[in-house]
Amino acid sequence: MIFTAPLVTGRLVQRYKRFLADVILDDGSPIVSSVPNTGSMLGLTDPGIRVWLSLSDGAKRKYPHTLQMVEAQGTMVGINTGLPNRIAEEAIVSGLLPPLSGYAELKREQKYGVNSRIDILLHAPDRPSAYVEVKNVHFSRQSGLAEFPDSPTARGTKHLDELGNMVESGHRSVMLYVIQRADCDCLKICGDLDPAYAAAFERATRRGVEAYAVKCHITPNGIAAVSTMPIID
Repeated sequence: MIFTAPLVTGRLVQRYKRFLADVILDDGSPIVSSVPNTGSMLGLTDPGIRVWLSLSDGAKRKYPHTLQMVEAQGTMVGINTGLPNRIAEEAIVSGLLPPLSGYAELKREQKYGVNSRIDILLHAPDRPSAYVEVKNVHFSRQSGLAEFPDSPTARGTKHLDELGNMVESGHRSVMLYVIQRADCDCLKICGDLDPAYAAAFERATRRGVEAYAVKCHITPNGIAAVSTMPIID
């Protein structure tokens, strides 16, 4: 995934109201940026950290800047939760995930379950359809280890149970974790911060839900999945 225009840089002053951040750009200008992330962003909002932002020229936008990446623990970390679906699609189409290769059709945002939408639906006439739920991962407390989630997520727990239901209906179901940081080599489900999600993940895998994780290469020019990584207990 390539950014269509160069990102601008600055330093974070504060994140507030979930969706807003005060930033001082490198040229000294104070601006308010939108934050495309509803999660806690634990460990990624310290005042003074370096940030990268996209700039829109849309006349209707109240806040032209959008926070895309921050620097944490010496690495660039992607925080935009609107990007992983695109990154995941590129990874699937490129063949980076062989278990998800060979499908004739890929659709985005398809209705399924109970008032839910699946991020990616893979279809082929000669094999079961694959329902792929994509999650953004940017949390790390230990060198080399990515963790998900970074805060309780009832919505994520619901998705795991619905994926299990799809398996029992004769389809394939997949949890795909997109790690938007390059300093991690494995992923762990974060049971201490969300025991309900961890229990749902174990329940889902017992029901036949597949789980994969991909590592991203991140630069100011773009973000791309480059390899798979193990999910550990």
